[in-house]
Amino acid sequence: MKTIKSILLTVIFTTLSFQTNAQRNYTMAKSTFEVAGTSNVHDWVMKSTEGNGTANLTATDSKLIDINSLTITLLAESIKSSKGSMDDVAYETLDTKTHKNIKYVLKSANKINETTWSFTGTYTIAGISREYKTLVNIAAGNGIFILKGSNQITFSDFGMSTPTAALGVVRAGKELTIMFNITLNDYAKNDNVLVIK
Repeated sequence: MKTIKSILLTVIFTTLSFQTNAQRNYTMAKSTFEVAGTSNVHDWVMKSTEGNGTANLTATDSKLIDINSLTITLLAESIKSSKGSMDDVAYETLDTKTHKNIKYVLKSANKINETTWSFTGTYTIAGISREYKTLVNIAAGNGIFILKGSNQITFSDFGMSTPTAALGVVRAGKELTIMFNITLNDYAKNDNVLVIK
C-alpha cells in the first residue's frame, strides 16, 4: 500500500512541477536600443524603439529558470540621432541599402545569480557576424521579463570604416557602446500579437 501511495505522490508532484516549470514563448512588447560613441568634437547617441524579437523561456511563477532562445531584429534605419546629417553618415557606414537589419541571436545563457545572466550570442551588423559575451540584468514580475545589458564593440569588428563628416573635420572614435532595454511578454497573454513569424 505504501508503494502505491509513493508512486501516486511521485506522479502528482511530477505533474505539478511540469505545470509550474514550463517553457513558454515570449514576444518583445517594448524595447529601447542605444548606440553611443565619441568624436573629436562631441559625444553622440543614436536611439531606436522599433525592435522586434521572440524568446523561449522556462519559468516557475515568474522566476526565470532558463533561456532557451532569444532572437532580436532591429531595422538599421530606425536608429536615429537628433541630426539628420549624422543619421545619413551612420546609414552609409552601416550600408543600410544592402543590409537592412541588425540582428542578435542567443547561443547560450548562464545564470550568475537571481538577477544577472551571462549571454553568449551573435550580433550581425552591416552583414558581418561576431560573437560576444554580455552581462544581462533581468527583472521579472506579472508575467513579463525586463532585460538590460550592453556591449563594447568597434567599427572594425564589423568591417566598417570609422565614419567622418564635414570633409573629414569631424571624426568618430573607434569604439561604440550598444545598450538595450527590452520587455518580453508571455505570448499567450499578449492580446496585440496576431501572427507568429
